This record gives sequence, C-alpha cells and structure tokens, in this order.
Amino acid sequence: MKHILLLVLLLGVTLPATAAESFHALAMNGQPKYGPDFTHFDYAFPDAPKGGTVRLAAIGTFDSFNPFIVKGNSADGLGLLFDTLTEQSLDEPFTEYGLLADRIELAPDRSFMTFHLREEARFHDGSPVTAADVAFTFRTLVELGNPHYAQYYADVERIDVVDAQTVTFVFKPNSSQELPLILGQLPVLSEASWQGRDFSASGLDVPMGSGPYRIGEFKAGQRLTFVRDPGYWGRDLPVNRGRHNFDTIIYDYYRDLTVTLEAFKAGEYDFRQEYNSKQWATGYTGPAVNAGMIRTESVPHKLSQGMQAFVFNTRRAIFADPLVRQALNFAFDFEWSNKNLFYGQYARSTSFFSNSDMASSGPPSEEERAILEPLGLPAEVSMQEISLPVTDGSGNIRENLRAAADLLRRAGWSVEGGKLVKDGQPFVFEMLLVQPDFERVVLPFQRNLARLGITMSVRMVDTSQYLERLRGFDFDMIVSSFPQSLSPGNEQRSFWHSASADMPGSRNYCGIKNPAIDTLVDLVIAAPDRDALILRCKALDRALLWGWYVIPHWHSTYWRVAFWDKFGRPEKLADYGLDFQSWWIDTDKEREMAGKRKGVGLK
Repeated sequence: MKHILLLVLLLGVTLPATAAESFHALAMNGQPKYGPDFTHFDYAFPDAPKGGTVRLAAIGTFDSFNPFIVKGNSADGLGLLFDTLTEQSLDEPFTEYGLLADRIELAPDRSFMTFHLREEARFHDGSPVTAADVAFTFRTLVELGNPHYAQYYADVERIDVVDAQTVTFVFKPNSSQELPLILGQLPVLSEASWQGRDFSASGLDVPMGSGPYRIGEFKAGQRLTFVRDPGYWGRDLPVNRGRHNFDTIIYDYYRDLTVTLEAFKAGEYDFRQEYNSKQWATGYTGPAVNAGMIRTESVPHKLSQGMQAFVFNTRRAIFADPLVRQALNFAFDFEWSNKNLFYGQYARSTSFFSNSDMASSGPPSEEERAILEPLGLPAEVSMQEISLPVTDGSGNIRENLRAAADLLRRAGWSVEGGKLVKDGQPFVFEMLLVQPDFERVVLPFQRNLARLGITMSVRMVDTSQYLERLRGFDFDMIVSSFPQSLSPGNEQRSFWHSASADMPGSRNYCGIKNPAIDTLVDLVIAAPDRDALILRCKALDRALLWGWYVIPHWHSTYWRVAFWDKFGRPEKLADYGLDFQSWWIDTDKEREMAGKRKGVGLK
C-alpha cells in the first residue's frame, strides 16, 4: 500500500472504497498546515534553551494525582506526565500531528482507524508504550473514569490490538466526523503500573507516564513540583521541538484570589493569566510594576468563547418553568456591571458559541428552520431572533423589572407582603460560589431580585465541597462555563443531552432533558461537513437560548497575561492557544532581574 503522508478530512466527500491509507496528520477541515517533513511548529523556537525554574499558582488544594476520575481534587499540571496519541497544533483550528503515533490510517468509509505507535516511545520506567496500553487506557477510562469519557467515546464499537505497535478502533455507523481527532487526544497509561491498584480510587500514588515531566517533591494540598525528564523519549519530535523548556515547574496553592495577586507582585511566582477585569485595570501596581520587572500584555486570540453564565438547575422545581428563567434574566444588568465592575472590557455573550461562525444571529434562516420546525419546539425558536434584556447602564432597570414581574405573574407567582410566593411558598434560592471575587457581580443581581420579592442567598464554599456538590447537582444556581472548540462534537452530550442529566459528574449542570435538544446534539455530532456543522450548531444554539437555561455573562477576545520579565518566547504566538510551554528562561534577563529585585527590596 502506498503511504500518502497527508490527511485531509474533506467532510462530505465520498472516498474510493479501498484499503485504509496512511497519514501523518488529521485535519478536521482543509489541509494540514504542516507537511510530513516539518521540523517544528511556527509558534515554537526550535533552539530554545532548556533550564531554569518557573513558579506558578494554583487555587484551592489537591489530594489526587489521578485526573481521570470523579473522586478527589486532582492536582494542576498533571497533563505534563502523559503523552497522547497525537498533539494538537495551536495555529490551526483543529489539526493533530503524531506524538505517540507516527502514522495513522483511516478507512475511506470511516468505519475504522488505526494508530501505529512509535517503537521508541517509552514510559518513565523505560518500558515501551504498546498497543495493549492504548487498549487498557481506553477501556479503563470508559468503564471507570469520569462519566464524560463514556460519552466522549460513545461512537467506538470496539478496540482491537493488532500487534505490539498497532491498535485499531472500529466505529459505529454514522459516527461523529471528529471522532478520529478525539481518539488522537487519548492519554496513554501504563497497564503494568495499574496492576493490583484501584483505578477508581483517588490518592497521591505517583502515576506512570510517558510525557516530558515527572512528579518531583510535593506537599499534599500545598505545593507540587514537576521535573523535566532529560531523557524524555519524544524530546526531538517536531511537535515537541522548542517546547517543554523549563527544568522545573512548581505549583504553589493559594486559597484566596486576592492573596494570589499580592503574592505574584511580591515575586512569589512568575506568570499568571488574569481573569478578573477589576484586578487587570487597577491591581497591577507597586514597586515591581513601576520598575518594569512585571509586564502585562493583552494577547489577541481566535478561540471560540462558548458560554459563561449564571446556570439554573432545572431539577429544582423553582426553576422548572422557562418563564421563570426568562424573568430572572431581566434582573441581571450586564451593561451596568460592564461599566462599573469590568471597566468596559467585555462583550455580552449572546450565544453558546460566542466569537465563532457557529453563533446564531438574526432571524433563523430557511435552512435553520428546516432543522428546527420538525422537532416540536416552541414556535418562536424557529421563527424569531432571541434578544437578551438590555439596559442603558445607569443602574435604573425599572422597565426590565416590570417585564420580569409580568413573566412571573404568568408563571403563577404573586407578591404578598413584599415577597414573591406561589402556592404559599416563597421564592427563595441559593447562589453557590467558589470564587470570592464573583460576589461583586452577584450582589447587584441579588438586590435586583429583591425588588421582585425574590430572596437569593449567597453561599461561598471551598473547592472540595464545591466540586462534590457539582458532581451530585446539589445546587440551585452556580456560575459556570461551557467552553467550545472550533469543532464542537461529542462533548455536547455531556453539556446538554438527556442521557447526562442524571449522570453524576457530567457537565449537564442545567439538568436539560429535552428530546428536541437531544436530536440537535446528535445532529451536531454527526455533521458530515463544515457547512452542516455550522448550520446545526446555530440551530442547537437557538434551542438552548430559547430554553432560558442560563443567564449569559460576557467574554473577551484576548488573553490577559502578566509575568516577571525573565522569559524568552517565540516571535510568533499561536492563534488558538496560549502555549506557555514554548516559553523559556532568559538567563540574562534573570540575572538582571535579580539585581532589580534587590533594588526594590524584594528577595
């Protein structure tokens, strides 16, 4: 068989019924940017120096080194331990190149795919990475891992070990078009290292990986060190050249976000992404900033921003009625918040696929109506554009509250003695938070709800309790996000499908059980080409928006990063990911920094 060292998943094009052909890369759409002989990604500097220590901050605590299960609080950075079958390029929307696998075969009828593992691939104990390890990993994650793995890999009928270096996945009919790329993201675990151990139990046993770093010293819940493996088997592969440059990566754990920022400015760690607009606008002050030792940058990107929102748990009777959920949308004043809390840094999210071509806008097109009308959804979903409530930003939202009150009356609620009641029961619920800085967003919302007669209490819990309550859907309302790639697929089942609504640990926080949305999710996953994917995502977007399952928040089209000026980095940065692993320690800058720190009284 002639090996064709290029894969173009020209979705919707029927390929000849011949034997599977061999490729070096998987591209969801169009052609891969890099050919079979590429030497490195453009956003990596191939001759980047190795060495040095970088310190990072993590929030909360950790008690587990197993990131693949529901139990426990897994530590940050564990992806550094585990190589995957392929590596995603961050300057293409969705393309993957061989990592553990050096070539990939895909059947023309998409009924199966085969990964050929590199013979030189090794786990940290020197044992080879084999096809049996791939099969063990797949089956273990599906049977014992976080429930989202079973959903993610639902279109795989079986896995066959052909020989020591060859493993084949056989697909169910009409499987997701992105399934080959999803399988490429599979982290491979050592079967031998898990013999006699309970995979479903959390704990701090150091796992066996094959990646560029190993776990070094750690103190449970407080500090974790990763040490670069100088003998890492894949260090010279094109997907790794110029990356994984730090000798040591240290994560220090903090419980409070405000303390975390102050620790950064004091030089306790080196790099941070800022997610708080107020801190970005006002918090980066002090001697180190004034002396130019700390740099702040807004780095533009092209990533889909999905949806961040206040999320209703529709399993609660109080939020079962969409009229009630719509009414509460009128009590959130985004425009005032953006002006007074966020310094005008955000755009309102009006789609579950924000900042992408999959976001719905305007009235439904004829093609969208053809998808939506047979599903039995309310007529407005297929006929009208949805409009989120807006204000003038002054804080006076009398008209919006009047509209909210009307919707609540239609839902059977009335005001008695200043309290909203129905069947003698007051409208009372709890907002569950884990991030203290969100209180400033929640409290104005709370005041607006009080004007409607609604009592919303705010409860702040620690990370462990928060995660446990999320896993069991034990909350009324939370702040959460639903991130979206540029090629949505199987993860939509975990977000919106009825099958995940009662599955502990799923991301269906809303508790959606809607056959029409199930159908739309299945259509997205089975989209035969890019045009169909865009169309079906827009239809799903409209159904979700008209369900009023969330109160949408906001998004940004750039990353906010702050760092001590000790780093070198490539001239070209990636469009679809902030690849900090392609940065390195500049020893000249580090020496200069040491002198400056003493000059401003920092150790």
